[in-house]
Amino acid sequence: MADMAVPVKEIRDGYIIALNLGTPPQTIHVYLDTGSDLTWVPCGALSFDCIDCDDDYRSNKLLAATFSPSLSSSVSRDSCSSPYCIDIHSSDNSFDACTVAGCSLAMLVRSTCYRPCPSFAYTYGGDGIVTGTLARDVLTVLNDIIPNRNSSSTWEIPKFCFGCVGATYREPIGIAGFGKGPLSLPSQLGFLQKGFSHCFLPFRYANNPNISSPLIVGELAIASKDYLQFTPMLKSPMYPNYYYIGLEAVSVSVGGNMAQVVPVPSSLKELDVSGNGGMMIDSGTTYTHLPYPLYSKLLVLLQSVITYPRATQVEERSGFDLCYTSPCPTNKILPDDADDDLPLITFHFLNNASLTLPRGNSFYAMSAPRNLTVVKCLLFQSMGDDIGAGDSSSSSSSLGPAGVLGSFQQQNVEVVYDLEKERIGFHSSDCAQAAIISSTDHHRG
Repeated sequence: MADMAVPVKEIRDGYIIALNLGTPPQTIHVYLDTGSDLTWVPCGALSFDCIDCDDDYRSNKLLAATFSPSLSSSVSRDSCSSPYCIDIHSSDNSFDACTVAGCSLAMLVRSTCYRPCPSFAYTYGGDGIVTGTLARDVLTVLNDIIPNRNSSSTWEIPKFCFGCVGATYREPIGIAGFGKGPLSLPSQLGFLQKGFSHCFLPFRYANNPNISSPLIVGELAIASKDYLQFTPMLKSPMYPNYYYIGLEAVSVSVGGNMAQVVPVPSSLKELDVSGNGGMMIDSGTTYTHLPYPLYSKLLVLLQSVITYPRATQVEERSGFDLCYTSPCPTNKILPDDADDDLPLITFHFLNNASLTLPRGNSFYAMSAPRNLTVVKCLLFQSMGDDIGAGDSSSSSSSLGPAGVLGSFQQQNVEVVYDLEKERIGFHSSDCAQAAIISSTDHHRG
């Protein structure tokens, strides 16, 4: 494959893509997660069990679909001698079936092992756990928005390896892992020497069937991107399969006034010898998490420059730390950048790369306007807060990443993972307009 494009849909706490698995294909919608490797789907229409999961997912037919192995003529169990089986059991996860049973990794590595791969347990930083078996089946890729291409719009990848999950804790729907490990989707499709890009639609397009933004994978994702600002990837010996960058400073500005800078701890700029620190880019975490004292200093600075009245009742109800009642003259929610009295927040990364967040990525309307006002909250959290279901990053402030750049703050931003040159690029963009143009070009082509 040279390139592929997959439509990305926004839901209430993340972004999903469709996987077409089996013969005939069964369509399962899963989270796009750059903070994990394993691609897994719920298995068994009646037997799949999600503990401590929101009932809203069960009522959503788009998200409630499960994969039925009995309906696929091409499905098989992965072998215990498979490199994927070795990878899934190679961690020090105390829940792992091999660890519990006392079998050694050396037993799996032996090429003479012809048994099925043992069941696995895969954990996520927000306390989520999934258990299942590794399966192989045909993955059908529908190439959606690559204009003016002569190649086929449908590809079949035989023997694609994925987790067939029967039980989860706080993980209601499947996940497509986009990390750098052998189990990840781009790794199995052969794209790790190239890269991928996405431009996430804002939350207001949630569940809108008429628009989606493309996830571009391959050469097209990284070619002709000189207009982006790139920062180098940091290599973590602790989590080598995930994407880290260095954050040097955070600045806040209101109107045309000079920006005020909040210095960041050294732990966000670099990784220590054990691999702790740095800022992890994780589309599986909804909101950006910053460590103390940086987070508290940012709150103090924002309070000093915002003149609107605090909405403390909304803070208590929502769990967010800064909410304000701002004017809304027409009783209609204003475009994200219309309220010039709310500050702009800029992240300054290594190599002089900066990303000024669209205002809708920092302060977000929590409900419909009322009495010509609307309450907007800062959708950031501290690393001490529970990261929650569906999120794959660490919630510890001392181990693992020092901060996390979540998917909400990546809305209306073109993000390019240039794996060939080991760098990540950012560029503020109208992702909805870009999606419309891409779709139009596709239909013309």
